[in-house]
Amino acid sequence: QIQLAESGGGSVPPGGSLRLSCAASGSPFSIIGWYRQPPGTPDIKRELVAYRTSTGNLNIVGPFKGRFIISYDNAKRTVYLQMNNLKAEDTAVYYCYAVATGIGKNYWGQGTQVTISS
Repeated sequence: QIQLAESGGGSVPPGGSLRLSCAASGSPFSIIGWYRQPPGTPDIKRELVAYRTSTGNLNIVGPFKGRFIISYDNAKRTVYLQMNNLKAEDTAVYYCYAVATGIGKNYWGQGTQVTISS
């Protein structure tokens, strides 16, 4: 079992910034990162935003490059998502996820709401 505790969501105006955190506990994981789910979209339409691989590589998915930054604190087992120059279309619930080492099972956090509104 992997437990994921997210924090850092909120409401900011366009052009603002937010930093999301996700602290992992429990079993080891190979991959950890972030998805997001815009309002009105089903679970299967969650968008991959950023992730850290099992070898420590940090990746931002194409559409988010230049605005979002992923980082990881190994000692705290915490992944961060720094989001800059936020736009209205970034409004979504942001989910932390992790893939358990060995069994490959996905675990999800409870989600944190990010709202971009003037």
